[in-house]
Amino acid sequence: MKTRYDIPCNIAQSLNIIGDRWSLLIVHEILNGQTLFNEMKKALPGISSNLLSDRLKYLEEEGLISAELYSVHPPRYRYQLTKSGEELEHVFNALILWGTSHLQKCYKKLIDSETGDEVEIAYQNKKNGDIVKHVEVVAVQEQLQKAGDQ
Repeated sequence: MKTRYDIPCNIAQSLNIIGDRWSLLIVHEILNGQTLFNEMKKALPGISSNLLSDRLKYLEEEGLISAELYSVHPPRYRYQLTKSGEELEHVFNALILWGTSHLQKCYKKLIDSETGDEVEIAYQNKKNGDIVKHVEVVAVQEQLQKAGDQ
């Protein structure tokens, strides 16, 4: 895939990796246990075999998934999420929460598996684990200075 956004922004740079049509849905299917090509193809109506194959190769190159050969003739692979890919679960959960509040037709919700109560996302301080009520996005100056020097 080509780099579409040459902007010093985490969102833009993340979209360069996962922002192509179908990419997030493919990762989501693997997260949900659809690890074989044909399982994903069936779960994602409308995606062509060529496009699914291309996206899987790209996601592997970017380190979000890994492929394990499980049949030599014909060659067939089982796909797994890497640690980086697994960490996208938080992005999916945020999208589910957003959809719960903003979609006309809601398909999923996040719940506490023990109580069945709906949940929300909270931010924690990395040092002490406390819940943070006021979050601010700040630029990482060192990276911005390097980009400006080029």
